Amino acid sequence: MASPGAAPWPEHRLVTAAQGGDEASIAVLVSGAYPHVRRFAFALCATSQDAEDAAQEAMIVLFRKIGTLRAATALASWMFRIVRNECLRRAQAVLRRQEPVGEPAMPAMPSAEDDVLDRLEAERVAAAIAALPDDQRRVLIMRDVQGLPGGTVAKALGLSTAAMKSRLHRARAAVRARLHVSEEVSPV
Repeated sequence: MASPGAAPWPEHRLVTAAQGGDEASIAVLVSGAYPHVRRFAFALCATSQDAEDAAQEAMIVLFRKIGTLRAATALASWMFRIVRNECLRRAQAVLRRQEPVGEPAMPAMPSAEDDVLDRLEAERVAAAIAALPDDQRRVLIMRDVQGLPGGTVAKALGLSTAAMKSRLHRARAAVRARLHVSEEVSPV
């Protein structure tokens, strides 16, 4: 659903023509979907650079793989899933870069069941974070996902340390509450 004043998603007949390989339709589809994808990326990604990169990656996937989309009505959810996955991938890459370099431990091979459960949990957490108000989401991602020091986060966002800590506390509490509610509704 488009927000007030926003252009609507491209029409289904345009998506269908693009799926069929019509180059003009693909170009119009990419330009029509970009504002929506970009807005979602800025709501979910930790930094504006990650958001721009995730939106661009989604447009590349759209351009290259529009023919694989099963239903024209699924365009929005497909694009949002690509952006969400790209934002998560970028956040995980930041965490991996911050891990101490030492003797590599022998990783245990996770079972397929563990892998699926891990992905479901990551999706639940990503959805809970995405539901936060923008000011809380940015603080939470910068502090807890990227692992930046509190002073750095406060300075980057133009906040006092106390204000940053307050927003972080509210964000953590909201995510915990949302995860707790979703566990009660649909246990894994």
